[in-house]
Amino acid sequence: MHATEPTLKKLMLAGLEGDARAQHQLLTHLTPLLRNYFARRLPQGSSDVEDIVQETLIAIHTRRISYDRSLAFTPWAYAIARHKMIDQFRKARATVPLDDVESQLIATGATDDGLAAIDIERLLATLPPKQANVIRDTKILGLSIAETAERNGLSDVDVKVSVHRGLKALMAKMKQ
Repeated sequence: MHATEPTLKKLMLAGLEGDARAQHQLLTHLTPLLRNYFARRLPQGSSDVEDIVQETLIAIHTRRISYDRSLAFTPWAYAIARHKMIDQFRKARATVPLDDVESQLIATGATDDGLAAIDIERLLATLPPKQANVIRDTKILGLSIAETAERNGLSDVDVKVSVHRGLKALMAKMKQ
C-alpha cells in the first residue's frame, strides 16, 4: 500500500497526540518510501541504504515535536532524510565524477521537487552570475550551448568553460 500525504500526516498528528499505534504505522509506511528515496540517490548497490533508513526513522521519531502541524508532512520528513544522506556523504567523503554532477544536484521525485529547487537556487546564488545563468540555462532549462550563448551574449566556448567551472565550484562547496 502506497501511503499518501494525507494518510502520513494523519498518522503523524495522531502520533503526536500519543497514539503509539499510529506512530508505529507511520514509521512502517515511511520505511519503503525512504528505502526508495535513498536507493535512487546513493551509489548503485550501496550497503548503506538500510542504515540510513533506520537513522532517518529514528530522527523522525525523536524530532517529531519539531513538526509544524500546519504544514505538509512529507517535505518535513524528506528534509530529515536529505540531511541524513548528507551526513552519510560527509562520513564517507564521497566524491562524484564531474559528469554526474547534474544528477547529484537535481533531486528527483515528486515529493521533494520544491525543496530541491530551493536547494539548487541557493547553490547557484553562491556562484558568479554568469556561471549561475549558464548552468541554469543548460542544465535546468535544457537549452543547448548555442542557445545559451545567444541568450547570454557569450561565445559557445565561454558557455562551456563557465558551465564547467561553475559545476566544479559547486562540487567543491558540496564537499565542504
